[in-house]
Amino acid sequence: MLRISSISLAALLALVPAVSAQAAVWAQCGGKGWSGATTCVSGTTCTVMNDYYSQCIPGAASSTASSTTKPVTSSTSNPAPTGTSTKKVNYWFSFGDSYTQTGFTPSGALPSDSNPFGNPAYPGYTATGGQNWVGYVTTQYNKSLLYTYNYAYGGATIDANLVTPYTPTVLSLTDQVNQFLNSVASKPASTPWTSSNSLFSIWIGINDIGNSYYLSGDRAAFSDTLLNAEFALVQKLVSRRLNAGARNFLFANVPPIDRSPLMLAQSADAQAAEKVVITGFNSKLAAKISAFKAANSGVQTFLWDTNAQFTTILNSPATYGFKDATSYGDGSTIFWGNNYHPSSYAHKFFGQQVGQNVLGSTIW
Repeated sequence: MLRISSISLAALLALVPAVSAQAAVWAQCGGKGWSGATTCVSGTTCTVMNDYYSQCIPGAASSTASSTTKPVTSSTSNPAPTGTSTKKVNYWFSFGDSYTQTGFTPSGALPSDSNPFGNPAYPGYTATGGQNWVGYVTTQYNKSLLYTYNYAYGGATIDANLVTPYTPTVLSLTDQVNQFLNSVASKPASTPWTSSNSLFSIWIGINDIGNSYYLSGDRAAFSDTLLNAEFALVQKLVSRRLNAGARNFLFANVPPIDRSPLMLAQSADAQAAEKVVITGFNSKLAAKISAFKAANSGVQTFLWDTNAQFTTILNSPATYGFKDATSYGDGSTIFWGNNYHPSSYAHKFFGQQVGQNVLGSTIW
């Protein structure tokens, strides 16, 4: 298991977003509020995706964000990738909750050369608006053409029978995995992924803990129950009998949501109690990943220690361009987009960490 943890201050400082002279292929090049590069590298065109996002897409000569290039629109059909790209295509199947969601649905337009994000229109429906870490990795922090299938659903828990989500319509991790198994797991012509060119990521547990840490009973034992359920689903993704065959996995642990503005409005006892459960869950997750890897030949696993990354930034927000660790709302200097979710500006650091330390240098 490769652990992306114990992140040093110097390493994170190296990830401070920087403005370059020209935007790279698939990178942002315009949109309302955009202050970065507005021209694209040779061979790509700055294409308007929506009012807030323009992207460098392979095509004719480069242009500026003020170009009259028409927006890329979503189709209601499921066209197969064109296969005309000269770049190697890799596939990313993502699962999780509102920290990951973009509103993707398997019945909408699937990722393709012209729109590797699939549906809905980029940046999708995120928890606080704008891009989240999935969007940043898909369009910017990778070294290949990446087709992203993001099954994550806001409010998700691992299993609704174990922790009830805020509404019955929420798709749990169980539901999301079943969506994958019932749609593209069989590697149809529209999605010809393989075990070697695909990554499966799971960032879950935030709502499981947030909705249960205060309940009576042995919380450590309940964390075992939750993780047993999660890894039963992971095993399904590995299973060739179920037409899957996943081999590359990225797991993310639970960030310090005890430090979210929502929890800071609660008592110190509540914050401390939640922190204890988070710490125990994350320790057990690391052990589960190790056991899973040992039991499955050929499996490669990665642990993104979101708890360490959040903690480092929240302990020194000014170092990363944020005014403090508690404010929430709009603005490029605000870490929390609302009282429970990081802003798009914070998500850029997360996308850099995953893209540069996993996708960029290790798998692809």
